[in-house]
Amino acid sequence: MGGGLSNIERLYRDLPPLVEKYGFNLGGAPRIVKNLHGDSSGVRGAAWLWPA
Repeated sequence: MGGGLSNIERLYRDLPPLVEKYGFNLGGAPRIVKNLHGDSSGVRGAAWLWPA
């Protein structure tokens, strides 16, 4: 998850069991993990799309 949602710790605990029955992942339940670069990950991704 990214943006401000990544700062809501409760989502990582409460959301996985709720989405498990809707996932089509043959390898098991979908993983919901916190992003690696904080809540600015979306901005970083957009910057990578800008032509150099």
